[in-house]
Amino acid sequence: MTNSEVRIDKWLWAVRLFKTRTLAAEACKKGKILIKGVAVKPSHMVRVGDVVCVKQNPILFSFEALALSENRMNAKLVPDFMRNVTTPDQLELIELGKISGNTGRAKGAGRPTKKERRDLDDFFEPIYFGN
Repeated sequence: MTNSEVRIDKWLWAVRLFKTRTLAAEACKKGKILIKGVAVKPSHMVRVGDVVCVKQNPILFSFEALALSENRMNAKLVPDFMRNVTTPDQLELIELGKISGNTGRAKGAGRPTKKERRDLDDFFEPIYFGN
């Protein structure tokens, strides 16, 4: 079904940006969905050509609506309905996040490994040469 306007929560769900329509509506209510720089309600109508921005800290993804649908579609059809127009500086933030990665262990995630314990001991108890 193709219309001239579709609710933003339905469109976000249909183009597979959110797993459920409820999650799409909650993102709208929390102000994470922007059109023309303004946070929109789940009932806001999206039109062809609108640029929909989705905030996922610290990145602001941008998608242009190429076509509209209220029905969830096969992942292969998504490029016909939207185009990713996220700016290069935002994409760079993604790459920086991947590079930095999760270098440390989460606090309280168990005992340190033997190597980590030795590194901690060396850090807190400096090695003295001689007597």
